[in-house]
Amino acid sequence: MMDLLRFATAGSVDDGKSTLIGRLLYDTKSLFADQLAAVEAVSAARGDDYTDLALVTDGLRAEREQGITIDVAYRYFATPRRKFIIADTPGHLQYTRNMVTGASTADLALILVDARKGLVEQSRRHAFLCSLLRVPHLVLCVNKMDLVNYDQAVYENIANEFAAFAAKLDVPDLTSIPISALRGDNVATRSAAMPWHQGPSLLHHLEHVHIASDRNLVDARFPVQHVIRPQSTTVADYRGYAGQVASGIFKPGDEVMILPAGLSTRITGIDTYDGPVAEAYPPMSVTIRLADDIDIARGDLISRPHNTPHTTQNIDAMICWMDERHPLAPGGRYAIKHTTRTTRAVIKNINYRLDINTLHRHETATQLELNDIGRIQLRATQPLLADEYRRNRTTGGFILINEASNRTVAAGMIMNT
Repeated sequence: MMDLLRFATAGSVDDGKSTLIGRLLYDTKSLFADQLAAVEAVSAARGDDYTDLALVTDGLRAEREQGITIDVAYRYFATPRRKFIIADTPGHLQYTRNMVTGASTADLALILVDARKGLVEQSRRHAFLCSLLRVPHLVLCVNKMDLVNYDQAVYENIANEFAAFAAKLDVPDLTSIPISALRGDNVATRSAAMPWHQGPSLLHHLEHVHIASDRNLVDARFPVQHVIRPQSTTVADYRGYAGQVASGIFKPGDEVMILPAGLSTRITGIDTYDGPVAEAYPPMSVTIRLADDIDIARGDLISRPHNTPHTTQNIDAMICWMDERHPLAPGGRYAIKHTTRTTRAVIKNINYRLDINTLHRHETATQLELNDIGRIQLRATQPLLADEYRRNRTTGGFILINEASNRTVAAGMIMNT
């Protein structure tokens, strides 16, 4: 099975994120002829003397008119070595929530910096958010090197400054690459214009960065999404529990515990669309068959008997507030969706709002506004089967939903359980 790498782009406005993605799609021959023809036509109509590859992802009319990225645009491409899903996230401060959405599932984040401007506030903010969201790999792309005459000193000053800043964060893996997205330097292939750069091209790094060990293979967690009971008479006795492996490894014969019931049983088989498998690991979607007929429903969780998540109703979490209409305040009541379980929750307290410009100063707050990030306490009406986010991004993450409008109003990360 071919590897899949999810990565997000981040950076300030006009740093060239959309152009870089367009370049990656162009250089890997992932654009259809009509897509490319449309981009060339728009570029010509605007009077550009080059093909503006940013138009490949800036699909909204407002984005093209303003020259900015607003929505999170997902794009897909593949090379012989790996498949990729890109989340092109906005650079503007007011779209912090979109950036959080795009990076929350990413294995890697590209942080773009304009070589002429160096690190700016948004560069630091996005690096911090990637650290908060536990994105395992960061790549600093110093873009527009062609506009500084491919000066090695300019690149090294920016790379060293960013490395010093990243050292204050929890960044396990950092790589720096000088590029020109417009001209394609060091994007898909090494550039002759920068012989002093001894590292790989960006695409080579994306193809080879090691992500298998980023998965938590220790804590076995399988949130049940659906109970499968076929009506066919040929498989009348079949009962399976479908879902996606959040972490750990499951094999037929393993002893497992069903939560929250606390009952133990054994795995008799693991099925996929292509047939039975000898083991299941994240992020595989499988159906698990069990030896005993236990009452299991959506929202339950299968784990190891001696390694179970915490069962708790009181949640200490860091959240990003996403609702522009109504701020978050103590006493607010929302639906909370955690893995496959949905219940209700009430906000007990706001500990502080985080100043993501200074990173260190904690501001007292009575409410959280749009794009604010803060530490809160909430209580769920039913117990959640949770791990700390730093240990497990799946069982440690949740969203809050306004039940009246059905809008997602917050993304949360469980800090302590």
